[in-house]
Amino acid sequence: MNKRVVVTGIGAVTPLGADFRSSWEAVRQGRSGIKACTGDFLGRQVFFFAAGQVDKSYDPLRHLSPKETGRTDPFVWYAVSAASMAAQDAFAGGRREMEGSAVIIGTSRGGVTRLEEAALKGRYSAYLMPGSQSGAAASNIARKLGINGRAMGISSACASGMQAVGEGFTYIKNGLETVCLCGGAEAPLTRFCIEAYSRCGALSKSTSKTSEASRPFDRDRDGFVLAEGACVLVLEELGHALERGANIYGEICGYGYGMDAFHDTRPDPSGQARAMKMAMKEAGAMETAGPEGFLDIALLLAHATGTRIGDKAEEEAIRTAFGERAADLPVFAAKALTGHMLAASGPFEAALALMCVKEGVLPGNPNIKNKDCTLNLPERTRTAAVDAAMANSFGLGGFNASLVIKRYG
Repeated sequence: MNKRVVVTGIGAVTPLGADFRSSWEAVRQGRSGIKACTGDFLGRQVFFFAAGQVDKSYDPLRHLSPKETGRTDPFVWYAVSAASMAAQDAFAGGRREMEGSAVIIGTSRGGVTRLEEAALKGRYSAYLMPGSQSGAAASNIARKLGINGRAMGISSACASGMQAVGEGFTYIKNGLETVCLCGGAEAPLTRFCIEAYSRCGALSKSTSKTSEASRPFDRDRDGFVLAEGACVLVLEELGHALERGANIYGEICGYGYGMDAFHDTRPDPSGQARAMKMAMKEAGAMETAGPEGFLDIALLLAHATGTRIGDKAEEEAIRTAFGERAADLPVFAAKALTGHMLAASGPFEAALALMCVKEGVLPGNPNIKNKDCTLNLPERTRTAAVDAAMANSFGLGGFNASLVIKRYG
């Protein structure tokens, strides 16, 4: 018999706030975290002016020692901070209660900040390799929280973080684990990433109002805004959570994943639709009008980065997966407010889905001035019953992942 999986803790560091609660409030208010790009990573040939830098109130020394920050990449800082806050949110006792749990953290670019610094300065620390590897976030979280169970670092481009959550869900559902810390972390605001994403035409070159630089599904969109951050969820077997009287945000009830097997940079709508349908099938969600008792998805958090080819492909995939319901299904594009945090965006958007079903919120899309699609994109945030929500995360190379989350209770 499959186990039921709930979320009992959330931690995040984002451009919207130094913790998840402040980030969620910014989403409710439709407040953007995208600001003028600052720092010493800009090169002469970078056509780029906006970024989603982590909130200025973030201090890594709240969760790591100066020695730890000196030996690791910023993506590890964000991951450890988010995981520590998630663990504290779920277990007031913290470290002791995490023993024997699992940790799965996704990242697309890993320790690119430290690698770039070493290459530019010509100085290579003895800690450069362990502190910048893709698995460094998972290993440092495990050490910080005393986790000695299963541990994994996942790197599947931008879908890495959502896949980490999905794999944790699968572990618990199949009885392999009771508690999993899952999420994603990214620190890609480097000259290397900015130059490379710019050269392939993915980044916005807009010079309009900075907070409106990210415009998914808008006629004037011209690419995504690069961002950094982390989000970690505590997944828990329902019986275990109830036994200890845990606060439950919501229940994960469906996970879809797969590969386009199509192109390095051009997404295939059919592969994305397969992931959505797989998640809906596992969740018992209806794709079109169906019999009573089927779970009704009332909100879709789209991947929606703001590239023309990506948004169009996802629109087609949504129409394929949801059929006649696609035109009415409310869709929210969170990256309009955060920018694209790569592997961190998927878990953060899953966390937003949890809050939407828990508190009954349908977020608005403030940056859409001239809609360029057939989807239902509400302009303003409003309250409404949300029985279930879906969150999508798609990555370069054809990686696709979708989660269905429903209200608990």
